[in-house]
Amino acid sequence: MTKRTKAILDLLDETYTTEYKCYLNHETPWQLLIATMLSAQCTDARVNIVTKDLFRKYDTLEKFAYADLEELEQDIKPTGFYHNKARNIIACARRLVQEFGGEVPQSLEDLTSLAGVGRKTANVIRGNIYHEPSIVVDTHVKRISRKLGLTKEEDPEKIEYDLMKVLPKDHWILYNIQIITFGRAICFARNPKCEECFLRDYCLEYKGKRKNGQK
Repeated sequence: MTKRTKAILDLLDETYTTEYKCYLNHETPWQLLIATMLSAQCTDARVNIVTKDLFRKYDTLEKFAYADLEELEQDIKPTGFYHNKARNIIACARRLVQEFGGEVPQSLEDLTSLAGVGRKTANVIRGNIYHEPSIVVDTHVKRISRKLGLTKEEDPEKIEYDLMKVLPKDHWILYNIQIITFGRAICFARNPKCEECFLRDYCLEYKGKRKNGQK
């Protein structure tokens, strides 16, 4: 780890602490899996509103596995892309029940073999449920990691591999939590609060603006 990267992580630790926090409400591994699937192209806050009633109605994995497709679509409609999400949730839940004994698997290979589960979702499960060092590349991590010069890539999987090289393992999970908080509080995609930003000295975009005389 370079001194520059350590300085960035130290500032994140100092500002947001090293407490592990999952923004998606859940009580079981399968609930987190379904909530993460619903979070695609949707805010965590909206997902939490939907799952509050959803997990009461479907209080077992089996109920998701054998749910009526059209009914489930309506139940999750506020999260968007509900046709695909409903199909994937049913297929995923059914396979968990039939092939995995109702348990959410731990390995990346098994997780990504499930319907609707990509590397991002798999790493959320591996990090939050099994505490396996995992890097979750969401929109905040992608955008801000590029600004901080930790990667030049656009593809989430390539960004994941870049971050694995430059971040210590004890920060792989934590980095995502801290960057989400940072992205929601300061580094907005539109109109970031650069003058309030404690990482601006390490931000390539901010340095570019200063060089061009922009505020």
